[in-house]
Amino acid sequence: MSRIRVSTQADERQPLYLQIQEHFKHLILTGTMEENSKFPTEKQLIEQFSVSRMTVSNALTQLAKDGWIYRIPGRGSFVSSGFRAKSDENSPNSQLDVRQVQEPGKRASSRKMIGLVLPFLEDFFAIRLLRGIHAALENSDYYLTIVLTHNRQEREKEAIKELIQNGAAGLIIFPIDAETYNEEILVLKMNKFPFVLIDRYLPGFETHCVCSDNVMSAQMAVNHLWELGHRDIAICSDISIGTMTVDERIRGYMEALKQKGSMINPALIVTDFHLRDTISMERHPLYQSIMNRTATAYIALNMKLGLFVAGIVKNLGMKVPHDLSIIMYDNPLSEVERNPAFTHIDQHEEEIGSKSVELLLSLLSDKERMTEPTKLIVKSAIVLGESTGFLSAKV
Repeated sequence: MSRIRVSTQADERQPLYLQIQEHFKHLILTGTMEENSKFPTEKQLIEQFSVSRMTVSNALTQLAKDGWIYRIPGRGSFVSSGFRAKSDENSPNSQLDVRQVQEPGKRASSRKMIGLVLPFLEDFFAIRLLRGIHAALENSDYYLTIVLTHNRQEREKEAIKELIQNGAAGLIIFPIDAETYNEEILVLKMNKFPFVLIDRYLPGFETHCVCSDNVMSAQMAVNHLWELGHRDIAICSDISIGTMTVDERIRGYMEALKQKGSMINPALIVTDFHLRDTISMERHPLYQSIMNRTATAYIALNMKLGLFVAGIVKNLGMKVPHDLSIIMYDNPLSEVERNPAFTHIDQHEEEIGSKSVELLLSLLSDKERMTEPTKLIVKSAIVLGESTGFLSAKV
């Protein structure tokens, strides 16, 4: 059975500190972590496993107590030399150590790690993605380790290096919002290391990836609003143009308008801002746009942004959809209800997660496939809710 090493999993059979211990015992026994090599710091372990400092401290204390690692004040922790020797000698103690790190019914050597690199784990998109990944790994010989990058490129580089150093057989990477990949992803491709990207790719730099159909989904959003009578349709993103996902969705938006013979109004493409901007709401570009009735409908390219737009509408004393229609990407509810509050683009995150695992496992079983990059597209769907309405209903 696969196991996701994050603190949000409630169905784990062992405490988190024991899972961390078993993970590193396996790496030491199999020689993935060499004798006397530097052990990750507490800070690195907290970020890698997304657990508390107390959990990490308990794991390290027990590893040191049992002799798996030793500590040098001021320098950190290091891998002890005794356990590999015991394993090589096939001693009784060695057999006991192996049983401590294996799952019931499986040899310890059969358990291999897959690393997942995520920008954030704070919304339902990421949770559904994880659900799909976990389901696809459930009956495999792999377990999952998650590292969060907090959408920082330097942390993304470190995460990739750490996962490989800690014995990852392959990686699933959800790259940060940026116009280019970091060098570590380029190195992975050059070294033919098995990895799959989620939701990102760069033209001219072909990699294995699983993406949603960004162009088509934006066209669906425009078509729906057009059928409701809207002609001044805005699209907004707090991620800068240059990120592949944003560019494709804006391209789909423009193509849909062109097909209807509508002129492209640059004022209706609002991207020059961040939700974390410290300016007051009244000075926010979206606030000004909505207050001035620049558009009758908005397409928000992510869930947080859609909720932010709805908040501005409420702050202005307006009503959705009477005064303004909103379509957002991703469902802000934990489950789709019969009458969802927001019309949204369902990207089928669970399918994206499961297909990324299936693709990675096929690469791990057949290294020849590494030479032929595979791009899988998961079709999106529009789910109608209460945030869109006919233009004729406006006053």
